[in-house]
Order: sequence, then C-alpha cells, then structure tokens
Amino acid sequence: MVTSNKALIEPAVRENRIVMRGVSWQTYRQLMKEVGDDRAWRITYAQGVLETRMPLLEHELPKGLLESFIEVVADELEIEVLKAGALTLEREDLRNAIEPDSCFYIQNEAQVRGREEIILPGDPPPDLAIESDYTSSSINKQAIYSALGVPELWRYTKKTLLIYRRIEGGYEQCEQSLAFPFLPTGEIPNFIEQSRTIGQRSVVKLFRQRIREILDSQSTGENSDLMS
Repeated sequence: MVTSNKALIEPAVRENRIVMRGVSWQTYRQLMKEVGDDRAWRITYAQGVLETRMPLLEHELPKGLLESFIEVVADELEIEVLKAGALTLEREDLRNAIEPDSCFYIQNEAQVRGREEIILPGDPPPDLAIESDYTSSSINKQAIYSALGVPELWRYTKKTLLIYRRIEGGYEQCEQSLAFPFLPTGEIPNFIEQSRTIGQRSVVKLFRQRIREILDSQSTGENSDLMS
C-alpha cells in the first residue's frame, strides 16, 4: 500500500478497518490507480485522512435489501433508476472522496444514463446514498456527502433506518424520503428483520405487495377527489 512518508497507520477496528493519516491527495490518487477497481475494500478520504474498510456480512445483507426495495419502488412507479453501487465520489478541490455502500441516480438518472464515467462536480452526484453502519468510522461521512452535494442519505444502523435530507451546512433527519415521499420508511427495518426467518426473496415479495397497496390506495383517493 502506497502512503506518504508522514502517513500514520492506526490499528484496525474489528480487523475490517484501517485508518491512515497524513495522506496527500496525490498519494491517495496514486493508490487508487495502482489497486484499480478489482478490490473488495472501500475507501473514505477527507483532507488527509484515508480510511479503508472490508465489508462485513452483517453490513452487506441490509444494504442488499435496501437496494432491492428501491428497485421494487422504481418498478411499481414505472420509472428508471440507475444503481451505481459503491461508485467512487471524489472532488480534488474539496480533498474529499467516498465510496457509499450503494447509491442511486433517480431524479438525475437521464443525465448519467449510458455513461462510462461520472466525474464530479461536472456531473451531478447521486440522488440517494446508502450507508449500512455496523462499525464506527473515524471520518464524518455525512459532512463528505453534504460537501459533495448528495441530496438524500439513508443510514441503516442498529435495526433502524434513518433518513436525512441535505440542507445548508449539512443534513437534517426527517421521516419521509425526498425521492419517494410515500415510502413507509418506518416499516423497512421490520422487512429486513423478517428476511432472517423467511428469506430475502420472500421478504422482497412482501415489500412489493405493501408498495402496491400504498399506490393503489393513493390512486383510489385521487379518483375519489376527482369524482367529488
């Protein structure tokens, strides 16, 4: 691993995270170039601090289900979304970089459709980023996402889904998703927990049924308003 001479490497936490301090932007970029995209670990970089982490199974399972739930919603709404996964989001001018557990282009999907590369700030950031937290980070990830301009952040931690909307100076926690205001976000942790007993595909089917119920209810309400 390439680091600057002054870089300080801290011990890993739960053997899945390494923090290096005093890493220049040039060293960070050289490291990324040398290791390439064929790697399991993910990075967060904030003004000289580089954190690498290996995903854990308990971290990956909720993330995968959240991705499936968003795809279900897109299917039922008949809209296009682009799942960009752990897309590296970076801006040299801010000396910030991060790889989310997953991210989606929703409102801005058409702007990046078919692209082989997305470069900030010329291209828009993802409309939604997902973080599945089971170990603490030494870097304030929300500050990085805010600086990069990501409008919405989902953070799944301790069997709870927290929704954040970007405001001036950071994020505020809210009850509704910015991209999908009708989404029953409070019910999502229960679906994730159910998957442990009935399986992932079964719980995705249940979630689809729930979304259809909500959309059908909204459609019925709109028709009633038109007839009144």
